[in-house]
Amino acid sequence: MTIQRTYRSGRTSSGSTCSPSKTRVAAGLLLAGAAVGLPVLVSEVIRRRAEAPQAPRWGRAHRFPGALGEIVFQELGTGTPPFLLLHSFGPGYDASQWRASAERLAENHSVFVPDLPGWGRSETPAGGHLPELYVRALAGFLDRAIDGPAMIVAAGLSAAYAVRIALEHPERVLGLVLVNPIGLRADSAALGSSGAAFLRRLLQVPVVRSTTLDLLTSRASLDHHLRREAYAAPERVDAALLDHHYRASHKAHARTALSALLRGDLWLEVEEGLDQLEVPVLLTWGRTAKAAPVANADLWLRRLPDAQVEVFPGSADLPHVESSSAFCKAVEAFTGRLRG
Repeated sequence: MTIQRTYRSGRTSSGSTCSPSKTRVAAGLLLAGAAVGLPVLVSEVIRRRAEAPQAPRWGRAHRFPGALGEIVFQELGTGTPPFLLLHSFGPGYDASQWRASAERLAENHSVFVPDLPGWGRSETPAGGHLPELYVRALAGFLDRAIDGPAMIVAAGLSAAYAVRIALEHPERVLGLVLVNPIGLRADSAALGSSGAAFLRRLLQVPVVRSTTLDLLTSRASLDHHLRREAYAAPERVDAALLDHHYRASHKAHARTALSALLRGDLWLEVEEGLDQLEVPVLLTWGRTAKAAPVANADLWLRRLPDAQVEVFPGSADLPHVESSSAFCKAVEAFTGRLRG
């Protein structure tokens, strides 16, 4: 009878207790652990299953041993002046964005197309994702990998880095071609929107960050981004392009770079410095650009009244991709006027 009473009061034969409250706590801890651990496990499975992008089948691949980390780049053609092409930022973005334009420009010029630090095949810069480190890494690449002053053609936010390089090293830059450029105070307003602020908060928490990046780099999200935001003509986004962005965006260092971009860590404002630019500038836009609307051209021209402007119908954020023939003709004409 003594053993029976002990059992009914919640004690086991060994004397330990198992109260309902402790059971509930244990169950809660198990659920919390599952809630935290399951997204991490799912993210790990997704990354393991995502195959690496295929090696580029254009140009000649090289590795530049920069002081801040290795930069992988494609080299094409011969001839002067050389061109340095900098891709825009986004999920799965890398040097392949420039293939069509690079091959056209390579008919008359040496062309260098790097994966920006931390993106594509290039290493994350020592010190992390900071604009100053990107500028230093690219300036070092320009100084050591390219012979003579170069034309820099840069898209999106990388245009701001190109401007900073031209301000700090004008002797190394023959001219700038800025494609849908970002880097003005007006552009920074988007960083302060409620949606962007909420996303930044999510990316501050490691576990939530992983799940958020999984959602942003899912095939459905990438398809929506490319068809509805990056390209004016959705039919240009085929299965091969979508697959490349999916594979590239799931590389570990690429996820870190994308997270830094979405948190605003890579933001660089250059508006105040535009007045001091000593090199000629060509501003180019896709007619239906969304990240940097074509109306922003007026804001750039206020600071760069001598800049030339080209707008490409049938293009959105990537006119160098969608309208590569017309884009390269405009760039060649601009370069020819500088040489003349």
